[in-house]
Amino acid sequence: MIRLTVNGESMQLFSANNVQELLDKLHLGNQRIAVELNSEIIPRSLHAKTRVREGDRIEIVRAIGGG
Repeated sequence: MIRLTVNGESMQLFSANNVQELLDKLHLGNQRIAVELNSEIIPRSLHAKTRVREGDRIEIVRAIGGG
């Protein structure tokens, strides 16, 4: 089990190897979002390659269209 902070809230997960798996577990995998991991923006192209580790701080922001 790993402990993370997601959008300021503590979270425990049994498994999440990378950012993409985390997003899938949070049902955000297909949405337009921006991810920041430990104060670093992670491009969508690197979500599956970027490991999630114990104690990571993650901010997830959804893109909202409008005009």
